[in-house]
Amino acid sequence: MQRILPAALAYTADGTPYAPAYDDIYHGRAGGLEQARAVFLAGNGLPMRWRNKSCFVILETGFGLGLNFLATWAAWRADPARCARLHFVSLEKHPFRGADLERLHEPWPELAALATQLRAQWPVLVPGAQRLYFEAGAVTLSLFFGDAQTLLPQLNLRADALYLDGFAPSRNAELWSPDFLAQAAKKMRSGASFATWCAAGDVRRALQGAGFAVERRAGHAGKREMLGGVYGAPGEDTGPVSPPARALVLGAGLAGTGAAERLAAHGCAVTLLEQDDAVASRASGNPAGAFRPLVSKDDNRLARLSRAAYCYALARWRELEGRGLRMEQCGVLQLAQDDAERERWHALLTNFPDDYLCATESGYRVPQGGWLAPASLCQAQLAACGDALDLRLGVRVHALRRTDGNWLALDAQGRELARAPCVILANAQDAARLALELPLRSVRGQLSYLRAAALPEFHEVRAREGYVLPPLDGLCVAGASYDFGNDAIEPIQSAHEENLRRVAAIFPSWQASLDAAQLDGRVAFRAMTPDRLPIAGLLPVPIVAQKPERLAQWPRQMGLYALTGFGSRGIVWSALLGEIVACQISGEPLPLEQELLDAVDPARFAWRAYKKAKS
Repeated sequence: MQRILPAALAYTADGTPYAPAYDDIYHGRAGGLEQARAVFLAGNGLPMRWRNKSCFVILETGFGLGLNFLATWAAWRADPARCARLHFVSLEKHPFRGADLERLHEPWPELAALATQLRAQWPVLVPGAQRLYFEAGAVTLSLFFGDAQTLLPQLNLRADALYLDGFAPSRNAELWSPDFLAQAAKKMRSGASFATWCAAGDVRRALQGAGFAVERRAGHAGKREMLGGVYGAPGEDTGPVSPPARALVLGAGLAGTGAAERLAAHGCAVTLLEQDDAVASRASGNPAGAFRPLVSKDDNRLARLSRAAYCYALARWRELEGRGLRMEQCGVLQLAQDDAERERWHALLTNFPDDYLCATESGYRVPQGGWLAPASLCQAQLAACGDALDLRLGVRVHALRRTDGNWLALDAQGRELARAPCVILANAQDAARLALELPLRSVRGQLSYLRAAALPEFHEVRAREGYVLPPLDGLCVAGASYDFGNDAIEPIQSAHEENLRRVAAIFPSWQASLDAAQLDGRVAFRAMTPDRLPIAGLLPVPIVAQKPERLAQWPRQMGLYALTGFGSRGIVWSALLGEIVACQISGEPLPLEQELLDAVDPARFAWRAYKKAKS
């Protein structure tokens, strides 16, 4: 597990921000903002190169104080011919704490308004990807916290410009090595520009070896030279594909409404078809559910994915405030089964800041976790779509057929219901009816509604093997059961008894005064995958003549996406996985490391079966 060690706030004698760990300064003594404008913006031909483009992507190798981002954002705002969407992707091994950034930004009052917005969204300092939005989503900042050597190969993007920044090669040689610069080149669009303040001969030769055409340029603020140039042949790759004018989404639960909101944010109109007569009528209609990240000893893919999705969801939900979203960040108390488990957890918690996870005598607490009413999230996500949404309820899709570059949704009589260049199957286990290659399993889950007065007083979500939510309208929601092979649609007594046993384990001194036979509750059926990870992305071609060498090479069904298999974690999954699909459709930078994108790839099951048969 990587641990993010925040940068130390330090200065040289003349007041220049300084990194003791590298014995180097963050910017030239002539000023960080001036350096950002002269070296990185002018060095990459900005703002001229982004003008009148639909999307422009910048990759930066060290975020530092954030001055390059703030200067770029300010230039974008000031340019009337700016690109419609600006993506700024940056790597940082030692990010500053938000409070330290406030002090570091003080010398540049002209950036104060933008810097305040940046700090207001500054994320918790945990490993992996964090995506922030500004200017109503037109400006996206993707921060990848961790070792740049590890993260850079994992990025899924094609950049139009490269800001090669960081500490001097003599202080941080790995980020200027031939291997690292070759990896950077793989992330460039043909014709992309680069710029750096560094003019070292070894760096220049490494850039040339990676395929960059390198120019020596007059240096900034007393430096004799700096480097700039382009990658590949200009004009060969014109830019990201434009998203289709319309997308078709099946299912109006958490997955479907999350996809619709993200597609609309990317400029795509959405036709949303729901077979039931109401939004969030199935598993997404539960009265409330807990949200929190998972923790594992080896920081496995599920834990990393849940961390990224949890952080992304918190940021998105802030944007949905005022749209009827019903939630409370009351905290989640996770109780250990025994002393040994508690000690294991406490050892893991040293890798995380206290505002993400903190130790307690009985286990650990998630300070920003809590509960949320999923139906309210579905409605809020639909409201955020605005006029881009065409919602149709009570419409059952019997089949899909591709013709003339469009997918047609057909009813049982073969009549066309809707058409679009792309379809997102976000209809839980029913997606497997339309795409047989999806290995989904239906799992019954039952909630129990308990009178708040019958339980000890508590104010946060409590979890052990199950969970119980604090009082909501006089009732506490407890659950949820996992019943395989049970298709009972009404609550059953044995599942209520199971939930009561879980509640008793959460409150060991509680004297149960509730009769399972008298409890009310709700049943819903979750869509589960064999590896318990969700599905998000382009569906594979079921049968292929030539087997690929890598998962990414598996042939796909053009324009047919799946967003399902959320299991019991739909509240946390929906926003981030919807963004993944929206970015895949629009050709924009993806919000996760490639290893985690592979973990949710719909083709992973076919790929594993092929590898097993081959071995």
